[in-house]
Amino acid sequence: MQNLIIVGPMGAGKSTIGRLLAKELRLDFKDSDKEIEVRTGANIPWIFDVEGEQGFRDREQAVLADLCQEQGLVIATGGGAVMRPENRQALRAGGRVIYLHTSVEQQLARTARDRNRPLLRTANPGQVLSDLLAIRDPLYREIADLIIETDERPPRLVVLEILARLKELPER
Repeated sequence: MQNLIIVGPMGAGKSTIGRLLAKELRLDFKDSDKEIEVRTGANIPWIFDVEGEQGFRDREQAVLADLCQEQGLVIATGGGAVMRPENRQALRAGGRVIYLHTSVEQQLARTARDRNRPLLRTANPGQVLSDLLAIRDPLYREIADLIIETDERPPRLVVLEILARLKELPER
């Protein structure tokens, strides 16, 4: 079975929904950020602090390239994974891409107490999220096979919608 690759902004539910989807389909689940942490032995905020965003993105690109070569995975990506053209190409070639779309308000509510979000360490996280979404939304849409709304929806319902809509997709 080809991979199912979940993209979207931070707080969209990529990891939560990815885990449930993998369980439902009896596939292995991989979170690209967790894979980076395992490979480096350091957490994401530390990598950002020491290597900067560029260093983190280099590591992310390598991990995504590896994961997309495997088969039968549900892969949750980091919110910025789509920024590099090489990543978009690997994701698109690596399987079916599912974009979990959510509003900035929902992102704020879901990430409010999370200290593992280096890009939100700012006086105005709402503005940061709005700016990121303006840049990234067209890139998510560019590679998506499915676009799923997650605002105020329980993860289980989102998974059921994904499963139903995957059956409707033409072969590629």
